[in-house]
Amino acid sequence: MNQYFATVARGLEALAAQELEQLGARAVTPGFCGVAFEGDRPLLYRINLWARLPFRILVKLKEFPCRDSEELYRGIQSLDWSNYLTPDFTLAVNATGKSDRLNHTHFTALQVKNAIVDWQQTQHGDRSNVDAQTPDVQIGVHIDRDRCTVSLDSSGSSLHRRGYRPAVGAAPLKESLAAALIQLSGWQPEQAFYDPLCGSGTLPLEASLKALNIAPGLFRDRFGFETWPDFDPILWDALLREAKDSQLDRFSASIGGSDRNGEVIEQAISNARSCGVGDRVWFAEMDLAEVSAPAASGILLCNPPYGERLGQDSDLGAFYKLLGNVLKQRFKGWTAFVLSGNKELSQFIGLKSSQRTQVYNGALPCQLMKYELY
Repeated sequence: MNQYFATVARGLEALAAQELEQLGARAVTPGFCGVAFEGDRPLLYRINLWARLPFRILVKLKEFPCRDSEELYRGIQSLDWSNYLTPDFTLAVNATGKSDRLNHTHFTALQVKNAIVDWQQTQHGDRSNVDAQTPDVQIGVHIDRDRCTVSLDSSGSSLHRRGYRPAVGAAPLKESLAAALIQLSGWQPEQAFYDPLCGSGTLPLEASLKALNIAPGLFRDRFGFETWPDFDPILWDALLREAKDSQLDRFSASIGGSDRNGEVIEQAISNARSCGVGDRVWFAEMDLAEVSAPAASGILLCNPPYGERLGQDSDLGAFYKLLGNVLKQRFKGWTAFVLSGNKELSQFIGLKSSQRTQVYNGALPCQLMKYELY
């Protein structure tokens, strides 16, 4: 069994742990901004392909005492890097954390890079080049209380970048956060799903992928593990075929979104085509005042502006009051979830929430408010 660590947004650790267990992870342990777990190589590939909440899946190589730069250098050189990196592959090092004597991540990363390429020169008479943007092998080091953990990043670019969304509007939700909000709402594909403030469509599209059992990783060009020396292309092809064969053809209930901005609706439609659901999910240009329920019941989930998205001169208080009135008057029988990063604005909704869950949109603390609409 290998030791892995999934990095996730703050506050979503327990939710991500549930997802990893459902995908077959063992010894799952939530931590701060991440979840440790164990598994084999098929699990590593499967989680990169299927997990909707994590940013990156790291493979732990070694942990060692690291009180200063010399111990860091020696600890890195104690690894047999030919197992992970040959001189014809490019590398990059990402350093996080700090200690009293290693308190600058750029220096830490440089020291790790030097230790690796010096080891390669000694062993092979050649060394890897550095590629900070698209390396073949991304190495992570984390310094915490005089200990260093060395990992390989199996994901490459962050998993939240699904690859289906080249067109985005202003202040878009990360796909991973959208998936987490859907999970927190308890929405099931048998229920209607609607976002009346959908922007470029991230929430309805993530709901669509879940409804059709489409693996979010299918839209990516590549994963980090595909350039590792031990990459198993036969196993990977089998997992890709399995994922494609398990997709469903149609929704059980309506999924859609609307927005008053016609340009972002065009972006949403383009993104829907990119992920193969353009003929199933619906998007409409519609002002919030014109919105009505598309079904007798369902889940409404939205991320209204809570700062600069409508401009400094806009009366956001009136906008939130309108949202509350629309929910109360036109969505009886529905359950609504509103993500808000502004407590004062959320009071203008004028409805009593039955539940509030704290989540983070980037570094901004937000509340996901639940409203039962009778």
